[in-house]
Amino acid sequence: MKNKILSLALCAAGAMGLAACSDYFDTKSYSEANAEFVFSNMTTARAAMDGAYAEWHGAVSSHVYGDGLFYALDIAGSDIMRHPEKYSAQPARHIPEAFYINGTEAGSYDPVTYGKEAPNSPYSVLFSVVGKANAITSAIEEMSGYDEMLLVDEPSDLSQLYGEAVALRATAYRELIKYYGDVPFQTKMGQAATGLSPRDSIYDILIGQLILVEPLMRPVAANNKNYFSQTYVDALIGRLALEAGGYQTRRGDITYVDGAGEALTFETKGSQNNGATYGRRNDWRELYAVAKQYFQLAIDHKGAAKLSPNYSDLFVQLHGDDASFADETIYEEPFQQGAAGNDPRPYSLGRASTGAGSNDYPCKNYGQGRINPAFYYGVFDPKDLRRDLAASVTGGNKGYEKLIPFTPGSQANGGGITCNKFDENRQATVWTKNQRRSGINAPYMRMSEVYLGLAEAAAALGDDVTAKQNLKLIRDRAFGGNGNVDAFIAKEGSVLKAVIDERGFEFAGEGDRRFTLIRTGLIGEKIDEIKALTTKMMDGLAANGYYEFENGNVISNYIYTKMVDAKTHYGKRLTEATPAGKENDPVLAPGWRGVNNDWESYGLDYKKNFNTNVAIQGLFTRLSAAEEAALVADGYTKVDWGKQLLDNRQEYETYLFYQFDSSKAPIYLFPFSPNTMATGGFTNGYGFVND
Repeated sequence: MKNKILSLALCAAGAMGLAACSDYFDTKSYSEANAEFVFSNMTTARAAMDGAYAEWHGAVSSHVYGDGLFYALDIAGSDIMRHPEKYSAQPARHIPEAFYINGTEAGSYDPVTYGKEAPNSPYSVLFSVVGKANAITSAIEEMSGYDEMLLVDEPSDLSQLYGEAVALRATAYRELIKYYGDVPFQTKMGQAATGLSPRDSIYDILIGQLILVEPLMRPVAANNKNYFSQTYVDALIGRLALEAGGYQTRRGDITYVDGAGEALTFETKGSQNNGATYGRRNDWRELYAVAKQYFQLAIDHKGAAKLSPNYSDLFVQLHGDDASFADETIYEEPFQQGAAGNDPRPYSLGRASTGAGSNDYPCKNYGQGRINPAFYYGVFDPKDLRRDLAASVTGGNKGYEKLIPFTPGSQANGGGITCNKFDENRQATVWTKNQRRSGINAPYMRMSEVYLGLAEAAAALGDDVTAKQNLKLIRDRAFGGNGNVDAFIAKEGSVLKAVIDERGFEFAGEGDRRFTLIRTGLIGEKIDEIKALTTKMMDGLAANGYYEFENGNVISNYIYTKMVDAKTHYGKRLTEATPAGKENDPVLAPGWRGVNNDWESYGLDYKKNFNTNVAIQGLFTRLSAAEEAALVADGYTKVDWGKQLLDNRQEYETYLFYQFDSSKAPIYLFPFSPNTMATGGFTNGYGFVND
C-alpha cells in the first residue's frame, strides 16, 4: 500500500490526479481562474484561495458540520447522542438515525428532505468547493515553474497555497464519501463529473496527493488556524487512511478498485442489506500503517498546536474573541460574531436555551443534539472531567438556569440532557441581537484526535506500547492525572476497544461517534449495548423507583430542586468544573452550568429576582425519606425526573434505534437527489428511490 500510494503521489506530480495515469475518472471544474493574472503575485493568488475557503465555509456552516446532513445524520444515531423530539414529529431525522429501520424505509425516504436539490444541496455545494480547489491546483500545475516547486527544500508561499488547495479538495471529498459513499471524482478543470467512482480509489488518490504536497507546506501557526497547514495535512492523511481502511457499507452494483485500478477484496461483517455489504478492505493494515506514520508526523510538525494540560482549555478558549484560536486546535472553522450567515454549532450542538430568536439572554439554541441518558448515567465515569463539559441537565431560560425535562421537545423546554461544549453564556462577549450569530468557532481538527488516531492505528497493528502511551496522554488528562489506563483496558477487553471508547468520551457531544463506530465495525455492538442498558434502567425505575448503574450512579424517579442566588452565595452565576470537596454541592455539582455572570450589562433587568441558578439534590444518589423531608423544609420542590423517562418510555427505549438488527449491514448513507442522478448519469443504491 505504501508503494501504491507513493506511485500515486508521483503520478499526481505530473497531473495532480488520475487523468495522467488512467482514463478511469471524469473530471470537471465548477469555476475557472485566469492563471496568468491570479498567480502573477501572491496577493491575487491568496485572494483566489480565500474565495475557495469562503465556498468551504458555506458548506461547513449549512451542510456538513453544523446543519444539513450533519444535523440529520451525525448529531444523533450513536450510543452517545440522540435527537430530542418525538419520533412521529421528526421522521426525516429519526428514520436515517435508525439506519432507515434496517433499510426497510430506504425506498420511501424523501431524498430532498435534507439533501435538497442543486444548487443548495450538500452534494452540489461540496462539489462547488472541489471546483474552486481544482481551479487553483490546475492553474498552478500549468505554471512553468511547477516541477521546480515540487523539488524545493523549503516551502514557499506558492507551494503552501498549492498544498492548501489540495487539502481543501481532499477535505471536501472526505465529506462527500462520508455522506454519499461512491461519488464522481474530479481533480482537473473542464471535464464532466459524471459516473460514480469507487470511494476506495478516491481515498487512495487523495492520500497520494496529500503525501506529495505535505513537504511543501508549513506547520500550523498560532494566528492562522483558519487555514490548512502541514500539520493539518498530516492529520488529514491519518484521518483518511483510518476511514479508507475501516468498515463501510458498499453497494453491490459497483466494481471496487484501489487507486491504481486494481480489484479489491473485502472482509465482511453480518449479512447483506438491500444489496449492500458491510466490510473493510483486506489491505486495511497497509492503510493503517500510513495512518500511524502521518499521525506521528502531525505530532512532529505540530507547530503552534499543542495538547492543553486541561481538557476544558479548548472550549474555554473557543468562547473567546474572534481574533483568537484555541491552543489545541489544528484547524478551526471561523465564525465572526454578529456577521450575516449561519453559526450553527451552538444552535444545534450547544447548550439548549429557551430564549427568543432575537434580543434574549442568550437567544434561542435549539439543542438538536442531546445525550442519551443511559450513557450519561451509566457509561460516563463520574470522575471523568469531560462529563460535565460534554453534557448538562440544565439549559438557559431568558437569563435564568432551567432544569431540562425529559419530555420530548426542543430548546430547554424538553428533550433531556443537552450537549454543553458550546454555551453562549460562557462567551467573553455575547451576541444577543440574533440567534445563530454567536461567533464560536468550530474545531474541525485538533491534537487529541491526532494522539487517539495514532493510538488506534498502533493498537490495530499490534503495537500496544505506542497505543497505550498515546491513550494514557488523553485519559490521564481527563482524570486529573490518573486515568487508571490498565484497569480501563481490562474493562474494555482490548487496547483497541479502549482507544475507540476513549475517543467517544473525548468527543462526546460533538457528532463524532456515529461514523467512528461505523468505520471501526463496532456500530452494531454498541447499539445493542446501549439498548440493553436503557431497558435495565427503565425496568429498575418502574420496579423500584430508581436504578443503580455499575459505576455507582443512581437515577431516581424524583429529584429535588430550588432556585438560588448564586452570585451572592458563590460570587458567580456561571460555574466551572466542580471543585474538589464540593462534589455534593447542589449548585457546583454537576459543573459547567449556571448562567452568564453579568447579563445585566447586556440589558437584562432581573426585577429584583436574583435567584438565577438551579440547586439540584438527588441527581446521582438515592435520597432517604428523611433527606427528602429535610429538603422540602429547606424550600426544595419534588420534581419528576426518571418518571419522565418512564412516561416517555416508547421514545427513549422503543424508538432508540427502532427495530435495529445488528446482524445486517447498516444503511447509513444519504440518497442522491433526482436532479443529481439525472445530471450525473447514475442511480441510487442501498435500496433508495431512483425517481
